[in-house]
Amino acid sequence: METNMIQKVGQVGIPVKDLDKAIHFYKDILGLSLLFKTDSMAFFECNGLRLLLSLPEKEEFTNSSSVIYFQVENINKIYGYLVGENVTFIDEPHVVSRIGHTETWMAFFKDTENNTHALICELQI
Repeated sequence: METNMIQKVGQVGIPVKDLDKAIHFYKDILGLSLLFKTDSMAFFECNGLRLLLSLPEKEEFTNSSSVIYFQVENINKIYGYLVGENVTFIDEPHVVSRIGHTETWMAFFKDTENNTHALICELQI
């Protein structure tokens, strides 16, 4: 089997219960570009990665979501903005690792569908 069989992650699916509310959050609060939507799905562009918000086809997919780590340049600035937009954060920006001259910062938050995601920022120290 080839080790480079999978080229990249092209799309991440996020289950939602209220599509319009979720579209507002990802488009108007997080600032992602809405590519298009249907009655049960919405597709967003995130720097080469497509995010799919969808109403689950089956009950077993209702609560299955991965944590998405949104790379930002200034975590404290974005955190402050999102707090001002009433985004619910689980914690404040904090260092999760120091490797060499790089600090990795994260702050976890909830979307409108109670999915957990995070802001991530790598700083050279």
